[in-house]
Amino acid sequence: MTPAPLLILGGGGLARETIELVRAANRPAPVWDLLGVLDDDPRLHGRALLGVPVLGSTEDAGGHANALVCACVASPGDPLRRLRLVERLDLPAERYATLIHPAAVVPDSGTIGPGSVLHAGTVLTADVRVGAHVSCMPAVVLTHDDVIEDGVTFGAGVLVAGGVTIERGAYLGSGARLREGLTIGSGAVVGMGAVVTRSVGAGEVWAGVPARPLG
Repeated sequence: MTPAPLLILGGGGLARETIELVRAANRPAPVWDLLGVLDDDPRLHGRALLGVPVLGSTEDAGGHANALVCACVASPGDPLRRLRLVERLDLPAERYATLIHPAAVVPDSGTIGPGSVLHAGTVLTADVRVGAHVSCMPAVVLTHDDVIEDGVTFGAGVLVAGGVTIERGAYLGSGARLREGLTIGSGAVVGMGAVVTRSVGAGEVWAGVPARPLG
């Protein structure tokens, strides 16, 4: 099989972690031909990230018509940032690569949308629906009947009980725990290590054990 050409959008930590994911996926047999990185910071242009060249800005993605792309930007201070990037580029869904580390577990009953990234140790148990452009850092566990909408970001080690809905563009910090049956609203932020026992409204910021809204 000929490796598929791939571009990473973004030049920060998530992008570098995804470069290493691609390399892990390629070890058994080449799957991806990682052409380069596109980032909107001109100071990065012409440089390299982990040996991968930064070729230009994200707007250049449209000019690489034969390459798949993956948006790898995330920030708890701006949880909808990745979705805004995707909307601005306005590329068709089939241009986005779904990247899954070989050490992730995805059952036959799970579904994953285009442009999503699952790092090592991510586990989907049964009937989990993951939307487009979702980012799961290592050791994230999503259990039965969870629904993850587009653009959600999971920090490392997030544990989500069954029947949870996480709406568009929410951000869950590393080590957060979510009780079963909750809803986390669009653009909400859950802090690191938080234990969430109640539903979180859209755009709210919660932290603590048990988690409570911040003013």
